[in-house]
Amino acid sequence: MSMSVSRCFVSGALLLVLAACGGAAQEAEPVRPVLVVQAQSGEGAVVAYAGEVRARYEPALGFRIGGKIIARAVDVGDRVAAGALLAELDPDDVRLQAQAAQAQWRAAQADLELARAERDRAAALIERKLVSASVYDTRDAAWRAAQAREHQAKAQWDVASNQAGYSKLYAPQAGVIAARHAEAGQVVAAGQAVFTLAVDGEREIAIAIPEQRIAQFKVGQKVTVALWAQSGSRFPGHIRELSPAADPQTRTYAARVTLDAGTALAELGQTARVYSAGTDAARQLTLPLSAVSAEDGTAFAWVVDPETSRLQRRPLVVGAYQENRVPIVSGLRGDEWVVAGGVHLLREGQRVAPVDRDNRAVTLVQTH
Repeated sequence: MSMSVSRCFVSGALLLVLAACGGAAQEAEPVRPVLVVQAQSGEGAVVAYAGEVRARYEPALGFRIGGKIIARAVDVGDRVAAGALLAELDPDDVRLQAQAAQAQWRAAQADLELARAERDRAAALIERKLVSASVYDTRDAAWRAAQAREHQAKAQWDVASNQAGYSKLYAPQAGVIAARHAEAGQVVAAGQAVFTLAVDGEREIAIAIPEQRIAQFKVGQKVTVALWAQSGSRFPGHIRELSPAADPQTRTYAARVTLDAGTALAELGQTARVYSAGTDAARQLTLPLSAVSAEDGTAFAWVVDPETSRLQRRPLVVGAYQENRVPIVSGLRGDEWVVAGGVHLLREGQRVAPVDRDNRAVTLVQTH
């Protein structure tokens, strides 16, 4: 009898332990990482374009005269103030040219004084009728010619003096040296780029658009930008500039995307992605083939609830399947996040950790 009671007691204890373990297993529900995407607008919608943060203004700086660089004061990445010295040419040649021009001007001044004196003497003699009027006209014409030569020599000296000052290259605006194209000891021509300056101020994203996608973009079009340094966040922007001609080597069109004021702090050279839904005419949403499954003839997708991070099975009405995407006629909004991989392994209400294609956590924020 006592042995039977003991067996019952042991069995009850085991049941309690198993129940407790089951409760603990339910409490420690595993969170499955899943790749998520948002539906894109348009038949040929592009998920993202890789880009780089650039300054809006990037002037190429060079000397206004040619010569040999004897000193370089800055390097790539240095921050410079407006008027800062960047590089210097050998000034000997331009200094000698300025001295020669000055000597010519002084000689022209002396010739002008002599011509003026001879004209004045001829004017005094003609009043006394000691010389003919033609003599005075000759002296007057010589004075006018000497005056013109003096003006010419003065202008040449001014040009030579300015060129002597052009032997030093200064920063026109504050910014960062983005590139260096010449080195000390190198002989450069007038106007040849020596530095590229990234001017402080507005920052943009430089992207390249394939020629088969260029019809989906236009100046002023709204886009969103994701910065690699600020994972999980996207910022509004718009296309400011679109090249009218393709690059002859890459066959892509250069575009500049401007971040809306005050939305993001972007530093030069940072990696970015530009997301676009195509032109305004392309309204229909599409999903990747891997995001859509079907059961009993009904298509569905797994949508992540932004509040609970749990999966919801969403029936869809789809259009004709395309090569890589599926048009969504109804059942989905464009701001919802949909699981794009391994959909056959998921279940209703399962808790997940959404990530993007770069394995970065995605912030589930919907706009209504």
